[in-house]
Amino acid sequence: MARASIRAMNVAVIGGGPAGLYLALLMKKADPAHRIVVLERNGPDDTFGWGVVFSDQTLGNIAAADPESCEEIAASFARWDDIDVHVKGTVVTSGGHGFSGISRRTLLAILQRRAAALGVELCFHREVRCLGDLERCLAGLGMAGPADLVVAADGANSGLRRELAAHFRPDLDVRTARYVWLGTTRLFDAFTFLFVEDPPAPRAATASPAGSATAAAVIPVFQAHAYRFDRRHSAFIVECDEASWRAAGCDRLDIDGTVAACERLFAPWLDGHPLLANTPPHQRAAPWQSFTRVRNACWHHGNVVLIGDAAHTAHFSIGSGTKLAMEDAIALARALRPLGAAPPPDAAAAPGAGLAAALAGYERERMTEALRLQNAARNSMEWFENVRRYLALEPPQFAYSLLTRSQRVSHENLRRRDRAYLGGVESWFAGRAAAAAGAPPTLAAARAGITADAASAASAAPPPPMFTPFRLRGLTLANRVVVSPMDMYVARDGTPNDFHLVHLGARALGGAGLIVTEMACVSPAGRITPGCTGMYAEAHAAAWRRIVEFVHAWSRARICLQLGHSGGKGSTRLMWEGMDEPLPDDGWQVMAASPVPWRPGMQVPREMTRADMDEVCSQFVRATHLAAGAGFDMLELHCAHGYLLSGFITPLLNRRRDEYGGALANRLRFPLAVFAAMREVWPAARPMSVRVSATDWAPGGLAGEEAVAVAAAFHQAGADIIHVSTGQTAAAAQPLYGRMFQTPWSDLIRNQAGVPTIAVGNITEPDQVNSIVTAGRADLCALARPHLADPHWTLHAAAELGFGEQPWPLPYLTGKSQLERAVERRAEMAADG
Repeated sequence: MARASIRAMNVAVIGGGPAGLYLALLMKKADPAHRIVVLERNGPDDTFGWGVVFSDQTLGNIAAADPESCEEIAASFARWDDIDVHVKGTVVTSGGHGFSGISRRTLLAILQRRAAALGVELCFHREVRCLGDLERCLAGLGMAGPADLVVAADGANSGLRRELAAHFRPDLDVRTARYVWLGTTRLFDAFTFLFVEDPPAPRAATASPAGSATAAAVIPVFQAHAYRFDRRHSAFIVECDEASWRAAGCDRLDIDGTVAACERLFAPWLDGHPLLANTPPHQRAAPWQSFTRVRNACWHHGNVVLIGDAAHTAHFSIGSGTKLAMEDAIALARALRPLGAAPPPDAAAAPGAGLAAALAGYERERMTEALRLQNAARNSMEWFENVRRYLALEPPQFAYSLLTRSQRVSHENLRRRDRAYLGGVESWFAGRAAAAAGAPPTLAAARAGITADAASAASAAPPPPMFTPFRLRGLTLANRVVVSPMDMYVARDGTPNDFHLVHLGARALGGAGLIVTEMACVSPAGRITPGCTGMYAEAHAAAWRRIVEFVHAWSRARICLQLGHSGGKGSTRLMWEGMDEPLPDDGWQVMAASPVPWRPGMQVPREMTRADMDEVCSQFVRATHLAAGAGFDMLELHCAHGYLLSGFITPLLNRRRDEYGGALANRLRFPLAVFAAMREVWPAARPMSVRVSATDWAPGGLAGEEAVAVAAAFHQAGADIIHVSTGQTAAAAQPLYGRMFQTPWSDLIRNQAGVPTIAVGNITEPDQVNSIVTAGRADLCALARPHLADPHWTLHAAAELGFGEQPWPLPYLTGKSQLERAVERRAEMAADG
């Protein structure tokens, strides 16, 4: 029940979209004494756009805030459960997604009626581009004095945000992909994604935006996002990258030409139905739009607050823009409600102070949620911006990659939504992996000594993707789990000891397919710290051989030696004594591509000469010979994290003016020469990998296309797989940390360069590993800290996933059966509630 107000407020809402209308009605419902005015530039029926999508969770939030409007909204919904992906003549269907659609016009009409019924003043055809316009509008409406609260709900191009930009500090990222929002009378039964490649119409060759290719050389790729939102219409959003847009001539089309072109492109799916345009007059001549990602450092200033798209935008491919806007309204109305609940303790100061506190609370609550959704939206947006990259994937993997693109939907989440669909994907993946590895699908069962009958029963259910084999040259790994290289800093004079034997041996017993050692340095001066291992003496090779023999004798794991040179990051203390702190005494002179210290306070390295390069190359070759003699199955060259070879590749550390600096081809010259020399002496049947930093996370550093070029160059030189890390090349770097935060770089390299990859970086769960490899974002997944906490991470993952074919060390079999029973009991208890 609405209560009497202690202090009624004059509220001006700029913008009559879902955010502004919903906030107005919620505030008026909470306190009828408020005078609330909504000022909208268009008329009540001048709605542009088509359908709006809601998830079931969003509906629950709306129902709790205002059951009356929610009931009317729900009655107008078109609902669907399936997602259909049409690609390369194949349709892949996944169910259980639970979405609802509604006409934007219908939604606004419902909110307008509800707001008006509650006493909100709706004023249409009122253009408010600045606070001066607002003051004149309010004066014309007879509002006594200035508004107590001004709500900027005026969209992504907010005029008030622009006027107060110094306070809101907006960050606007205009993307290069193009889209046009259309409708159709073709009713789709599922949320439908359509992908087409269209030969370009003949046109004069023109320079591409990059200036390196002609637009006519590009085969256009278009995608449509289509969904039904009422009984007569579906939304039909057509999207493409800029190269496709130009190559197809869409940059010269008005709205009529655009509709005709899209009808031709998607005729097989339109079944004779027309495409419909509802485009604002000022966009009809150039209807293709670019999405702008909006963020603001601050959401309120004085009595002005941002809401909805004025505060943040989320790409339409995750359908959360309206969700965010309406949930903003719910949170802001809730934050403001206490202002009229009790007399202020200090009547003179309280109005402004109370409002500021309320707006700050709203910002704290909503900014975190907005950033979370924007991160998911960014992943989704980038997938669609680069869809050309994924067209080489087979349809089952392409569709799976699409469904999991935002990282909000995972492997097990898909199982809960549609068990039959995911089972089909797992069967496809297992068969493909077994064929590529030259192994039968029941390889794991055979290795475990399971009887033929038991193996036959087990093979009825495909193995989880992370437990499928993977082949590199003559090496076949039993699964996709890699123990990431982790420096232990406990060697003496470069020699690995009992700690390394137990550390690496325990993780081999723990079930991982591949163990990668910490960086073994190729010379005493190439060590990071005095505690780093080496491979520059026969004693080192003998100690490593002891570890390799244990791994081979007692596990099915394979072991890879990582070789590297610290470069300018050497001669530092042990990690726990001071990360990257120079040794106080007994240090050594360091050298690097250029005399650039990694950070202030560290040594200024000596710039390497040609003779230095020759000596270092010979050290890597010597270490390679020793590694082969020690029996390692695989070799990895460390070209990441600002160490010596990485310091040549990144422009942040390489300032040379000779043939080893400047252009990327020059910066790669020495690292590629080292790799080629190693590959020449490393046994041909054994694979080699290269670890790279795909981005420096810093202005002027390596990123994007250069990362692809680096990976392609090493692959062409003979690298079998690229271990994709990032950063640690500049002390001032600003990484975007989060779950699987480096996996997008692995995805980029694997699918754009066509190079197998190892993903690494905050991968912590079996569900994540399954999602990454099934989507084709990487071929292997390296986990570091999870293996520090749990040497048997892979064995435990198999038990949690119900994969009984995973081999355990024979002395541990009683532990296997006990763990599997415990997992079953937990599942039964969860099912019983």
